Amino acid sequence: MKRLLLLSTAFLVGAGLPALTACTAGTESGPPKVAQSGASHEPVTIEFWHGFSADNELKAFDETLAGFQKKFPWITVKPTKAVQDSQILQSVRGGNPPDVALSFTTDSVAEFCKAGIFQDLNPYLKASGIDPAALFPKVIAEYTQYQGKRCVMPMLADAYGLYYNKTLMQGHQPPKTMSELADLAKKLTVKDDKGDIKVAGFVPTSQMYENAPIHTGVMVGGKWTNPDGTSAIGSDPQWKKLMTWQKDLTDWYGYDRLEKFRKSFGDEWSAENPFNTGKVAMAIDGEWRTAMLAADAPGLDYGTAPLPVADDQPQRYGAGYITGTVIGVPRGAKHPEAAWELVKYLTTDTGTLVTLSNAIRNVPSTLPALQSPDLKKDPNFQTFLDVFANPNSTTVPAHVNSVFNQQTLQEAQIKWESGRASDLDALLAEVDKKIDEKLKLTAGG
Repeated sequence: MKRLLLLSTAFLVGAGLPALTACTAGTESGPPKVAQSGASHEPVTIEFWHGFSADNELKAFDETLAGFQKKFPWITVKPTKAVQDSQILQSVRGGNPPDVALSFTTDSVAEFCKAGIFQDLNPYLKASGIDPAALFPKVIAEYTQYQGKRCVMPMLADAYGLYYNKTLMQGHQPPKTMSELADLAKKLTVKDDKGDIKVAGFVPTSQMYENAPIHTGVMVGGKWTNPDGTSAIGSDPQWKKLMTWQKDLTDWYGYDRLEKFRKSFGDEWSAENPFNTGKVAMAIDGEWRTAMLAADAPGLDYGTAPLPVADDQPQRYGAGYITGTVIGVPRGAKHPEAAWELVKYLTTDTGTLVTLSNAIRNVPSTLPALQSPDLKKDPNFQTFLDVFANPNSTTVPAHVNSVFNQQTLQEAQIKWESGRASDLDALLAEVDKKIDEKLKLTAGG
């Protein structure tokens, strides 16, 4: 699932979208209606926009929608694939949204809820007798609601871990601490007679595919915000610890040589991903890579493990970053009751979630689906199920400026790892200043 590709479009929510008058689902025409078995219903066609585009994803969705059609024969679903967040936003602003929309961008949930882009689903949950606290793991609640409004539901989840090439590992076990990762990365790196990198044990820079601080911060337990929403990055010593470790390893390689090597890589989502081709021995990635490896590099002998953690935090080993796909009913949907039936089917039906998880190798997002005997649990995928269930695993709580905060930190990290900034304390203090100034502007608006 291609999460990071959507960051730039997600930023449109906080950057230029005018505030909309929030509309609570069901309040305009009385309580929401829940379908009753055996009742007669007028035929209706609903539009469903989603971001999936790969063949295996589309095939899985076609089969899932066929199951929905069988259960709700009066509801015809018209799907549109490869939809970006910007298209959803434009449709709501233009007054012609789909009935159901799916987003890969959990970073935008706070703005989705605050600005009324998606309707509050709490009335529908209540009418359907669904208790989210009993259905979903606790970490999911942090990225599917904001200030008491649950405007989206989770539909599958992502967990991050460490992939390692068993052949290149030369018998070494996957590292559990950051110092072990650095030492092993150096041992496994191969350079030519000019000093250029031919095989990297690990690429430590934040510019490497999934190495953004939103994913690596969990290695040190980095704190993003204070309870009042202001930035905690500069005052939390864990971020300094992480960035110092990354720069030390970057300097060992040589930043310019590492960048030359990184820029030679193929597209992250193609068969030319450097982990697929044996150019990188260890890499941070999500659970979806297991399905991609099966399709693009079936002969690769690899393993998966939790992310290494700070040496002084061994008790946190097993944790990872958690995010996921979210789905809801946009403001202005023409058929909200029928739309809710599809949302409910895709997010609470155990058989549906297990089938989708088995097909596209994402983590099921409900407790019953996680415990289903029908869920395929090969050892490499099991790692991510364990990470998802680990109590130390974290996500970034919903924040109105979530994308801006992440971009600000990553921009600073690039300055630091490249050597364009030399005072890390001052750099992180500047990150706090920018984030807090943005928060004041948002609150004032």
